[in-house]
Amino acid sequence: MNAAEFAAAQWTRATGAGVDPHEYRRVTDGLVSVADWGPSFLRTGHHYLQRADQAGSAVSAGEYLLTAARWFHLATLAPYAEASRAAAEADHALSRALTVLEPGARRVSGEGFIGWLRGRSDAPALVIVVPGLDSAKEEFLALVSALLARGLAVFAMDGPGQGVLAATTTLRPDYEQVVGRVIDALGFVRIGLVGLSLGGYFAARTAALDPRVTAVASVSGPFRLDWEKLPEAVRDIMARRTGGPGAARAFAGQVDLAALSPRIAAPLMVVDGGQDVIPGVMNGESLARLAPHGTYLSVPHGDHLLGNARPDWLPHLTDHLTHALTGAPT
Repeated sequence: MNAAEFAAAQWTRATGAGVDPHEYRRVTDGLVSVADWGPSFLRTGHHYLQRADQAGSAVSAGEYLLTAARWFHLATLAPYAEASRAAAEADHALSRALTVLEPGARRVSGEGFIGWLRGRSDAPALVIVVPGLDSAKEEFLALVSALLARGLAVFAMDGPGQGVLAATTTLRPDYEQVVGRVIDALGFVRIGLVGLSLGGYFAARTAALDPRVTAVASVSGPFRLDWEKLPEAVRDIMARRTGGPGAARAFAGQVDLAALSPRIAAPLMVVDGGQDVIPGVMNGESLARLAPHGTYLSVPHGDHLLGNARPDWLPHLTDHLTHALTGAPT
């Protein structure tokens, strides 16, 4: 895949993450090869750090820092030597931004996780945002904002093999153990989960195995993976995040919700894009059908993570979680 093809493939993911589409075009139009992706996105992130340092107000500085965090995270989507540095810079920029913009936000870490708890101290429920194969807590800021606007507390996390933890840990199939430690650490009684991409599998698996989960949603999450059919690019990412090809194959073989779906007692919403067709990945319709309280929303023109169709699913998903967690009308 050349640079132009790679940039086109990441277009809606990047704009869905909140970067300016015109700036994305300007940055990616100058790429000669995919190897230029990481350094170019790092430079753009540093440009926003400089803007933050020169900003005329704390609010402007915080907004520039959030933008820097987005660019630094997106820098990790193509393999290159300094990917761990970009993830660390994304983590640091987000930390600086929330320190400025939300003094009440709290950074919480434990065995296998790190993230930010945001929202009112008296919020009626907590939603944990679970990232996927190569995503991180910096990618889904719009989702977090939508949940916060509904009065919920939100914990956006990096787990093993994700975000800032990717440099020192690897993905693990029993992710519910990590989410369980998050729930223990944060102390909320009513717990919602929303997982994105592979995080959708982690969220559904956790909901099946941890009775403390009150509501759950999956966006572009796999029901099952077939290693032999997965595209080479997906295999390569999985190998990097799990510790090698053998570990990746074993990991993919465990991603199967057929037996777990009927055990999900919590209200479940599954969101898929009709244009999200990845060889070797079975989408979530079966999950919604097999779960006792599952609903399915398919957006025909949506792609993976539905960054090109946010108004068609994000309000429905946040309303689903709010109603299931608090009883508030949707």
